[in-house]
Amino acid sequence: MIIGSNLLFFENLPSTNTRTADLLKKSRLPEGTIVYTNYQSAGRGYSGNRWDSEESKNLLISVVLFPSFVNPVDQFYISMTVSLGICDFLMRFLTDCSVKWPNDIYVNNDKIAGILIESSVSGDQIEYSVAGIGLNINQEKFSDTIPNPVSLSRLTGRSYDLSACLIELGTDLDKRYKQLIAGNRLQIKEEYVSKLYRLNEWFEFRDIKGRYTGRILTVADYGRLQIEMENGNINEYAFKEIEFIL
Repeated sequence: MIIGSNLLFFENLPSTNTRTADLLKKSRLPEGTIVYTNYQSAGRGYSGNRWDSEESKNLLISVVLFPSFVNPVDQFYISMTVSLGICDFLMRFLTDCSVKWPNDIYVNNDKIAGILIESSVSGDQIEYSVAGIGLNINQEKFSDTIPNPVSLSRLTGRSYDLSACLIELGTDLDKRYKQLIAGNRLQIKEEYVSKLYRLNEWFEFRDIKGRYTGRILTVADYGRLQIEMENGNINEYAFKEIEFIL
């Protein structure tokens, strides 16, 4: 086992990703180390957003990876791998989930998890990646400022042992990461695309030119999202260049 072979717990932290990066600057942690906490005072999400979580209710973790075998231009494969691992975990309890590109996990139209992957790159090599995951498990009430949150407990009507969930999540992430190590990129991409939120369905989006109706086709090179417009034109978007109208 790689992911989950070493666990580092902190009662509370500003951010698991920040603490993990600080630890890596001091020493080389074993690959697969999971840094986790009960509470984050300054949890960070994608694109500078905050990640809010009630104390001792959810999984707040960061995973240490050394994916030197992945070229920096292909690092979206790390995001796809982690996304699939989270979906595998959720499918232990639910019948379906999806990935809202680039890095949110949805159940129906609600967000249950977010991913923030931060990598240190030197030249043409990734020195390390820190995969931060916030996964809502037992939280029942959320701030009104969060648009569409949901938790595993809300969906199933049950409460869960966080320690057991951490082990199971680590196991599922580990299996997916070993797929990446083995070079099974085609399978990873195909499964990731098949799980894309709103795949091949006509919905509203907004880009720099304004609002339009389109449908998601696939993920192209460098993790770019490919969307077909009603007139048949196909657009490709990098991160932060397209907004889903929910």
